[in-house]
Amino acid sequence: MLDKTCASLEEAVAGVQDGATVLIGGFGASGVPTELLCALLDQGARELTIVNNNAGNGPIGLSQLVEAGRVRKMICSFARSSNKLQPNAVAFAEAYRKGTVELECVPQGTMAERMRAAGSGLGPFFTPTSYGTALAEGKQTMVIDGKGYVMEWPLKGDFAFIKAQFADRWGNLTYRYAGRNFAPVMAMAADVTVAQVDRIVPLGDIPAEHVITPGIFVKRVVQVGGAEHV
Repeated sequence: MLDKTCASLEEAVAGVQDGATVLIGGFGASGVPTELLCALLDQGARELTIVNNNAGNGPIGLSQLVEAGRVRKMICSFARSSNKLQPNAVAFAEAYRKGTVELECVPQGTMAERMRAAGSGLGPFFTPTSYGTALAEGKQTMVIDGKGYVMEWPLKGDFAFIKAQFADRWGNLTYRYAGRNFAPVMAMAADVTVAQVDRIVPLGDIPAEHVITPGIFVKRVVQVGGAEHV
């Protein structure tokens, strides 16, 4: 019987190796798999490359990984926290100034498309975004019909940590509002996708037309809070 559910967060994050690239869902405070990030902190993996919309939103989760020195490189669109008054909220900025973490700044649409390309088995692609700016330095560029383009490469993850609202034991996922954000393309682009969900429901409870991420892209599902498994 196919069953991708994990009994604990510890089981869900098992196997994340030192040096892994981890794609982390979330947009601001929406759809962030905070409990998975805390479990990863306890798990102990180091020298991580993190792909996320920002570099830590608030004191819990990603900021803790940065402060603990576990992140080697951050690939993100927004490298500053939206809440500087909370402890740890500026962990990335401090680590970056000290030179203990690298930064690759990527426009949001380009980041999403790089992951989509990886998940679709595509090669590099050209985009006009960032042409003529510092973000294009060192990259191949081309002018087509008078318009400048920058070549970008697919962005693949060893793991993806995402948050969804409902899942079944096969790993089919549905999201709540903006909690969807980058999660669908991250699930496609990772070797192992781990979904933290509010509730695991019986097979068939999620209408087929409501399945946003099919279970074929999900390896592990763990329920965090909410109702008991049914």
